[in-house]
Amino acid sequence: MSIFMIREWLQGEYSITTDVNQLDVNVIHQFLASSYWAKGLPLEVLQRSIQNSLIFGLYKGKQQIGFARLITDHATFAYVADVFVLEPFREQGLGKWLMETIISYPELQGLRRWLLATKDAHELYRRFGFTELNNSDSFMEKWSPDVYQQTGN
Repeated sequence: MSIFMIREWLQGEYSITTDVNQLDVNVIHQFLASSYWAKGLPLEVLQRSIQNSLIFGLYKGKQQIGFARLITDHATFAYVADVFVLEPFREQGLGKWLMETIISYPELQGLRRWLLATKDAHELYRRFGFTELNNSDSFMEKWSPDVYQQTGN
């Protein structure tokens, strides 16, 4: 159960909300399952990840056009994941607005560490204070890049 209240932000015909009930899971799944970072993502895994994350849905009217989720302990740490804006809606500042909304979320102020991984959006995230790891030798990972192609997930 989330400790966060549902919030909504408006900008012209666009909105961002943390209301999980407004998500179009099919749109999210279609995008993520074909993305470079979550290729082959099973629908059930996506649904579980949404249930256990703070989500931000981006909409034009009622149409889902973007998404992001945070994995967080609500006190010290947040991992920004699965951020996207659908292709026809890019280059309009919506990704920047989505990240501004996430970073300024009231209940997440004062976190000690924010992390994310990106292959191609470094400049977007730098605007919000993200940098390459200074102490990369102190971070470790257990990486299973083909986990969604294995059975039983």
